[in-house]
Amino acid sequence: MPSDHETPRDHHHTRSEFLSGAQILPHRVSPNMTVAELIDTQFQAYNAARLNEAARLYVEEMLAPENDVTIGLTMAGALTPAGLGGCLITLMEYGFVDFIISTGANLYHDMHHALAMTLHRGDFRLDDTQLQQEGVIRIYDILFEDKVLLDTDAFVRACLKSLPERPLSTSELHYHLGRELLKAGVKPEYSVLAQAAAWNVPIYTSSPGDSSIGMNVARHALDGSALTLDPLADVNETTAIVQHGTRNGVIILGGGSPKNFYLQTQPQLWEVLGINKGGHDYFIQITADAPHWGGLSGATPSEAVSWGKIKPDQLSSAVVVYSDSTIALPLLTAYAVSKARARPRKQLYAQREALLKELKEAYETGKTERP
Repeated sequence: MPSDHETPRDHHHTRSEFLSGAQILPHRVSPNMTVAELIDTQFQAYNAARLNEAARLYVEEMLAPENDVTIGLTMAGALTPAGLGGCLITLMEYGFVDFIISTGANLYHDMHHALAMTLHRGDFRLDDTQLQQEGVIRIYDILFEDKVLLDTDAFVRACLKSLPERPLSTSELHYHLGRELLKAGVKPEYSVLAQAAAWNVPIYTSSPGDSSIGMNVARHALDGSALTLDPLADVNETTAIVQHGTRNGVIILGGGSPKNFYLQTQPQLWEVLGINKGGHDYFIQITADAPHWGGLSGATPSEAVSWGKIKPDQLSSAVVVYSDSTIALPLLTAYAVSKARARPRKQLYAQREALLKELKEAYETGKTERP
């Protein structure tokens, strides 16, 4: 797979090497063409080619049974309000995603769907002052009643009452919310949180206070609760998952804090804990940002090599697709379920304690062996 890193200047290529890529042909589009056929035949250059490369990397290497890849997915940007949760549910159902790191906002808005609260297609050119007067919330071209927020808040607070009064990892909180949605939700099949709980897919939020879920946990504290969210427990859990994996790969939607929270698991292993796995094996990012603005800090796969986040010899297994996730993710999902067989789900949530024990043992062994 081609990568996004530059060709070293000191390597001389022959003409035949330069011209070794597949021939670009103006294939015709047929009326009943599948998504997979469209990507294979029409996505030949520019960012269409990058999506082609990402799709083939995902199917041919990351999902290959013999590679046994533990696949994380990170998510930033308002994707669940736009209905992209359906793609995530599909990928989890097929065993194509093993754990998720998301902004809290995506998980909060995901609950609306399970609770049968309606979000509507709208127009981004509306008058927001009028919307506010009418009690309508806007996320770009998505519209819904402000009552949706108030009712979802009430549901979250009711769920918090049955949690233990102690520090929790965000995976524990999200699993609990998912189980409550499975019991009380009107349409839990529409919810990433609910289906992740059903299939033991752990979900983490790297900045739990930065969402309405965290805001309601904060209110719970003002009401006298000792329940807190422990981001450090999340650091250890995600690191334990990566430490345990035979190979590790990621699909990054957008960037932001969830992206780094996944990638930092390798520096946590080698830099902090003294356990050197060498870096992640596979890297797919879908983003509309560019590295020179700083929004891709951590950033391109080649830069991530310098941090020990990605294995140097695996740069050919890294693809950045400069595209809108709402366009690229459905295409990538359709390609994967068309081309790859379902995998047994790893059910990592149920293995958290064992994985943490394994991480601690590796850390303690390393401490005794280091001078």
